[in-house]
Amino acid sequence: MKEIYLVTGAAGHLGNVIANTLALSGEEVRALLLEKDKAISYLEDTVTKFIGDVLDPESLSPFFEHSDQEELIVIHCAGIVSISSAYQQKAHDVNVFGTMNIVEQCHRHHVKKLIYISSVHAISEGEKGSIIQETNRFHPDLVSGHYAKSKAEATDYVLKQAHEGLHVTVLHPSGICGPCDYGNGHTNQLIIDYCKGRLVSSVVGGYDFVDVRDVAHGVITASKKAGSGECYILSNRYVSVKEFLDLLSEITGRKRVKNKIPMWFAKVTAPVSELYYKIRQQTPLYTAYSLYTLSSNSDFSHEKADRELAYTVRPFKQTLQDTVSWLKKQRRI
Repeated sequence: MKEIYLVTGAAGHLGNVIANTLALSGEEVRALLLEKDKAISYLEDTVTKFIGDVLDPESLSPFFEHSDQEELIVIHCAGIVSISSAYQQKAHDVNVFGTMNIVEQCHRHHVKKLIYISSVHAISEGEKGSIIQETNRFHPDLVSGHYAKSKAEATDYVLKQAHEGLHVTVLHPSGICGPCDYGNGHTNQLIIDYCKGRLVSSVVGGYDFVDVRDVAHGVITASKKAGSGECYILSNRYVSVKEFLDLLSEITGRKRVKNKIPMWFAKVTAPVSELYYKIRQQTPLYTAYSLYTLSSNSDFSHEKADRELAYTVRPFKQTLQDTVSWLKKQRRI
C-alpha cells in the first residue's frame, strides 16, 4: 500500500518543517493551507498543496480523497497559538471545532493514523517542582489560560477516538522555537527585538524551549512507530529568560540585558504591552498569560519519547545560533 502524509497547518512553523522534512525524505505529502497564505511559497515543490479551512468541512474532502491502494497518515498541526489574556473565539473554534472536523474526515475516509499535535499546556502542571509526565486525563478545568483550555478540550476529544476505532497518537511539544518560522512566533519576536536593541529589560522566570526540527523528527517517528492511544511529551529543557538573553549576547556580541522588571510591575503593564504590539501588528513580548507561564511549573519529562521514539534534542544554544543566522538570511535582523 502507498502511504500519503496529510499535514494540516502546513503554513505554520511546525507544520512547514514537518511537511518539508517528509518531502525531502521522499514521502508523498499533501499540505492543507488557507487561501492566499504567503507560506505556500516556502513548501517544497514536491508537496501537493490543497486550499481548505478546518472550520469548513466541505473544503476538506478533496484533501482526504484517496484510492483503495493508498493509506493516509494525517498529522494535524493546524491550530492557533495564543498568549493573549483576552478570550479569542476564533482560537477556540479552530483548536476545538477544527480538530473535530478533521477527526470526522479521518473516520469517513478510514485513515491509517491520526497524529494530533497538542501542547504541554493541555497537561495539568501539578505542584511547583514536580516533574510533568504524560497523562490521559485532560479537561479545561485542570489548566489555566484560554489557549490551554482549548487544547485540553481538543486533546480529550481526540484521545476518545481511540475507543472508536481510530488509530490516534497525541504529541505535546513545549515552547517551539528555531529557524523556518515565517510567521511572528513569540520567541522569534523576542530575538528580533533583542537584536534591534528594543529590548532593554527582562523579567524573572523561564520555560522549556525545544527546537522545531527536533519536534518535527519526533512527530515523524511517532507516525511510524507510536501505538494508538499513546501520548508523548516532546520537550527539551528549562531555559530561564536570563539564560536565553545571555546566550543571545554570546551569539551576537551585543550587550547583555542587565535590567530586570519586577514581576508585579510587568503584570500591571501587561495590558499596555498587548495594546502596543497590537497597534504595531506584532506578536506581544509579554502578556498576563505569558507572565503566568514564565512563573509556572515547566519541568517536563521527555523520557517516554526518548525511550519509545528514540527522541533526541540538540543544545539550546545551537537552536539560537541557527535561528539568528536564519533571521539574518531573511533580512529580519
